[in-house]
Amino acid sequence: MGTYELDARMRILLAAKRLFARQGFDGTTVRALGVESDTNPALVSYYFQGKDKLFEALLDEFFPIELVRETIAAPLEPIAGLKVVIREIVKFQLEDPDLVRVIQNEIGNESCRRDYIREYLTPIWEKIRSLLAEGKLRGVFHYRSLDSAFLYLWGGITYRREFSFFDPVLSEPVPDAERLIEDMVGFALAALRCPDNVRPALALDADPADAS
Repeated sequence: MGTYELDARMRILLAAKRLFARQGFDGTTVRALGVESDTNPALVSYYFQGKDKLFEALLDEFFPIELVRETIAAPLEPIAGLKVVIREIVKFQLEDPDLVRVIQNEIGNESCRRDYIREYLTPIWEKIRSLLAEGKLRGVFHYRSLDSAFLYLWGGITYRREFSFFDPVLSEPVPDAERLIEDMVGFALAALRCPDNVRPALALDADPADAS
């Protein structure tokens, strides 16, 4: 595949990410993809065999699956492990908000593409559940139900943070990435009733592996 073809294919992928985020998968036409990517609309079929395969290619291209694998494989104890998972999820949300919005739109709309998204998210879910279960076994996390703890934690981490929507009641500057991660870790550990004397320092320049 030549340089021009690679460039055209990537332009279509980037255009799809922007348009699917703004107006949804169903609200995006092949023609609109051509206009947004400055390519012939026929190239969507040429490279991807249609919009559904384009959606799958979008996740294949931009979802940080290698980072997920590294995070899952890391032999961290529950508190440090949860801190790493939260950090990487929040960083991903901030670095690629369009892809996050695409994923959230599809989940919220209960589309048929949710099954493909689930394949990417399931390893992360399993890692979080294993950290929660191990933390309870060690006596550092306290909760009634593993399912409920997982769902509330996941919902809190992945909630769409559109601070401007809450402008009428917010009084502080929008936090930077480091402060946002620190706040999320602190709230998660507090919700899990993690004793203060076993919590690691929340300074984000510390290496979580040191706590393992």
